[in-house]
Amino acid sequence: MRETWRLWTESVETFFIEVVMEERRGTGASLIRGVLYVLSKVFLLVAVKARRFLYNVRILRDTTLGVQVIAIGNLTVGGTGKTPVVEKFARELRDQGRNVAILSRGYRSKPPPLHKTLLDRLLFRADTTPPRVVSDGKSLLLDSETAGDEPYMLASNLKDVVVLVDKDRVKAGRYAIEQFGCDTLLLDDGFQYWKLRGRRQDVVLIDRQQPFGNESLLPRGTLREPPSHLARASVIFITKSDGNTAELRRRIATLNPTAGIIECVHHPLYLEDVFTGQRHAIGIIKGRRVASLSGIAQPESFESGLVKLGAELVYSKRFADHHRFTQQEILNAINRGKKRQAEIIITTQKDAVRFPKLDRRDLPFYFMRVEIKIVNGAEDFHDCVRTICFR
Repeated sequence: MRETWRLWTESVETFFIEVVMEERRGTGASLIRGVLYVLSKVFLLVAVKARRFLYNVRILRDTTLGVQVIAIGNLTVGGTGKTPVVEKFARELRDQGRNVAILSRGYRSKPPPLHKTLLDRLLFRADTTPPRVVSDGKSLLLDSETAGDEPYMLASNLKDVVVLVDKDRVKAGRYAIEQFGCDTLLLDDGFQYWKLRGRRQDVVLIDRQQPFGNESLLPRGTLREPPSHLARASVIFITKSDGNTAELRRRIATLNPTAGIIECVHHPLYLEDVFTGQRHAIGIIKGRRVASLSGIAQPESFESGLVKLGAELVYSKRFADHHRFTQQEILNAINRGKKRQAEIIITTQKDAVRFPKLDRRDLPFYFMRVEIKIVNGAEDFHDCVRTICFR
């Protein structure tokens, strides 16, 4: 039943993405876009402007915890490459002596029991359940289904950084301070999280390929806020940069003339066997026939990256973002890759954490480990880190 529901929700999500991005044509799709446009105006008034007004007049209260807060997020939904940027900040701050905790809401993590959630709401009582500890800075304590794939991936890559999951990141922040002595909180996907303020830096990521989506707000487009709200950012990362960013930088400067602008790319480090953990140099895919499997927001970037590394991409299979794979789906990808005479099959690390165990492996199966490499604005990044560390 749960699997059927998951597949249905993913198909609905895929359908609406195709409608929003105008990949579906016809009268029906046009009518849906018209309805979504009206709803986007409601979203702007209620979810953006009204909420901001309530915080400005102090009807909704923010909280200060007395530590440094770095909120890393987007103006758009999905696909900007946020997780490696969070990892880079956490690693740099840790190396500078900060005791870092990453606070995530755990998108598509295993939810708490429904009866408890309903009872808490009916009785108007606060949720006193402690946050989920994905990593205590020493050990990885949860699996990807319970934690969510991105927190699990961060905890796997950052062995000595605390990673907590809770929708209430004020509660999670207090827990990080009291239980682990953390002095720096990184809010993963936190640009729209106004409840936690204090000594805060806002870092916003903009994808060079689709900087502001289709320029429309949710649900007609992919914008969470109007582009003008970029003015709140302290630092702006242009991700997936190809160096041809002059026009985008001019637009950013009109929206926020004071923020430092950093350009970066996703730099492949190595390939790792999904099931054995054995690592290989990235160069082994050059000139080889490769199949790809992914469930991410922008699979095109991943697939084109394989081609740029010299692979001959003979088969690719895409699923919805955050898709939790079954054994049969992986076996199907392997079988179809073999039919196309693929020599290896490659996925992303974010996808690999959602793979079940698999006994039959007819093709070598790797995920690509990547990190952020700054190609322009390194001094702005180091200034940002110094401001956080020595304020």
